[in-house]
Amino acid sequence: MKNFQYILLIVMLSFSLTGMSQTREELEAKRQEIQQEIDEINSIIKTTESKGKSALGEYEDLQKRIKATERLIQVNNQEANLLTREINTNANKIDRLRNELEQLKTDYEKMIQKSYRSKSSKSRIMFLFSSESFLQAYKRIQYMKQFAQYRKKQGEEVMQQTKTLQELNSTLFEQRRDQEKILAQNRKTKSSLVSDKNNLEQLLVSINKQKKKYAQELKQKQQEVSRIDREIDRLIREAIAKENKKVGSDSKATFKLSPEAQALAKDFAQNKGKLPWPVKSGVVSMRFGERPHPIVKTIKVMSNGVRIDTEKNGKARAIFDGEVSQVSKIPGANVVVMIRHGDYLSVYNNLQKVFVKSGDKINRGEEIGEVGINSSSGKTTLIFQLFKNTNKLNPEQWIYKM
Repeated sequence: MKNFQYILLIVMLSFSLTGMSQTREELEAKRQEIQQEIDEINSIIKTTESKGKSALGEYEDLQKRIKATERLIQVNNQEANLLTREINTNANKIDRLRNELEQLKTDYEKMIQKSYRSKSSKSRIMFLFSSESFLQAYKRIQYMKQFAQYRKKQGEEVMQQTKTLQELNSTLFEQRRDQEKILAQNRKTKSSLVSDKNNLEQLLVSINKQKKKYAQELKQKQQEVSRIDREIDRLIREAIAKENKKVGSDSKATFKLSPEAQALAKDFAQNKGKLPWPVKSGVVSMRFGERPHPIVKTIKVMSNGVRIDTEKNGKARAIFDGEVSQVSKIPGANVVVMIRHGDYLSVYNNLQKVFVKSGDKINRGEEIGEVGINSSSGKTTLIFQLFKNTNKLNPEQWIYKM
C-alpha cells in the first residue's frame, strides 16, 4: 500500500512539474490564442443575432463560448500563479541583495576611513622611505597597488549591486502590475462566464419543453447532411473514373498515379498535422465522426468532415498545392470544389462564389471561393472534408491546431 501511495505521489508531482514548466511567454501565447477564439465566436454570434436562429443554435454557441472562457480562466490562473512564484523569488533576491549591499557599504566605508587615516599620519613616500630594504619597499609598493585595486573593485561592486537592485525593483513593480491586470481581467471573465451559464440553463429549460420538436428538426437536418455526403461520394468516384480513363484504367475507387502525382501525394502525407486552415479565421462548429447530439441525446450526429463557422464573406483557401478536380453545384449546399493532391482530395463545400474552374493548378493558400451562409443557422459556414481516394479522413488530424 505504501509503495502504491509513493508511486501515486511521484505521478502527481510529475504532472504538477509539467504544468509549472510552462514559461510565461508560452502561457501568454496560449491566452491570446484562446482570446482570439472567443472573439471569433462573439463575432459569429453577433452576425447571426438578427437572423432568428433556433434555441438549439443559441445553446451550441453559448456552449462553445463557455468552454473557451473556462480554458481562458485556467490559463489566466496559471499565468497569475507563475507571476506569484516569480514575484516571491525576486522579493527574496531583493532582500538578500539589500543585506549584501549594506555589508558592502559598511566594508567600503571602513576601507575609506582606514585609507584616510593612513594618508594623514604618514605620506606614501615616507612609508616607502622607511623601508629597511629594497625588497621591503617593493612589497610596500605592491601592497599599495593591491589596496587601491581592491578599494576600486569594492566601489564597483557597490555600484553594480545598487544597479542590480534597482533593476530587480523595477521588474518586481512590472510583475505586480501585470499580475493585477490578469487578476482584474479574470474577475471580468468569470462574471461573463456566470452570465453565460445562467443563460444556458434558461435555454435548456426552454429546449426541454419542446424536445420532440427539436428532435424532429435535428433528424431532418441529419437526413439532409447524409444526402449531401452521398452526393459528394458520387462526385469523388466520378472524378476518379474520369482521371483514370485518361490513363486506361477503369477503377472508380483508386486513382492511378503518375510519378508526378505520387510525389505530390507523398509530399501531402508528410505535411500531416501541419496543413493550414481552409479559412483565414474560424471556429469548428461540428467535428468529424458520429456522436450523440449534446442536448437531444437520442439523435446521432454524423459528420464526414468538419464544419467551420467563419466571418461574413470569408474566403476558402486551398490547404495544399494541387489541381481542381471538380466544381459542382449541389442542391441545398451551394457549390462544392474538389482539389486533387495525388490520390488525396480536399473538399470545400457551401461556396456561394467560386474563383476557380476544373483543371486549374492551385497553390497552397490560394483563395478558391467565398463561403456561403448556412440556411438553418444563418452562419457563414464552410463544410470541409478530406479523402484518400474514397476513404474519409479526419481533417482534425491533418490541419494544424484544428
